[in-house]
Amino acid sequence: MRLGLVIDLDTCVGCHACAVACKEWNTSGTTAPLTDYDPYGAKPSGVWFNRIRHFEVGDYPHNKTINFPMSCMHCENAECVTVCPTGASYKRAEDGIVLVDQSKCMGCNYCSWACPYGARELDRVSGTMKKCTLCIDRIYDMEIPEEERQPACVLTCPAHARMFGDVDDPESPVSRAVRDRGGYQLMPELDYNPTNHYLPPRVHAPIPTEELKKKAVRKMKEWVNRVVER
Repeated sequence: MRLGLVIDLDTCVGCHACAVACKEWNTSGTTAPLTDYDPYGAKPSGVWFNRIRHFEVGDYPHNKTINFPMSCMHCENAECVTVCPTGASYKRAEDGIVLVDQSKCMGCNYCSWACPYGARELDRVSGTMKKCTLCIDRIYDMEIPEEERQPACVLTCPAHARMFGDVDDPESPVSRAVRDRGGYQLMPELDYNPTNHYLPPRVHAPIPTEELKKKAVRKMKEWVNRVVER
């Protein structure tokens, strides 16, 4: 079994709800607290396991904003685990989740430098490295309903752009989504074999520029007519 996330880039609206929910849940989770630095100052910062990047692709009027959530990929061949001198970074054999033992971490930053995804966060207060745990304290909690045993980011996404499941099971919903939509891994050339996958934006037929102009003119005329009638 290899647990991970599948993120639909065509659906994600970049609302940051996943990042906020992650921050809220993990502030009291297994690697808590997640420290904030100068939160009400000119340059606020802090420890975040999930961050959303924004990219603009294409040329106007056929451009599109891509919202790209980034967190730990829980790689099968996790270099962050290999370079850790204390054994604090480790990969669970039973589900493939990569974690950091806070009692062993000495904050040397080796794992952060080895991660090409920028997924590790050094907490300056505790002096230890922290990262996405896939909400391990939630997904295995038998005290909550089964349908709620998912990462906080998945549960909170208003656009349902995030899925969670076993990518090693070819019939799981996440595996079917990757197969049907041409899902891909980030930086596969590194051979880290990340568990998390992304579903690409769907390609929509472009609207001709002249048609856009005509539509804008029609809308303007309709607005003017409404104003005149008043």
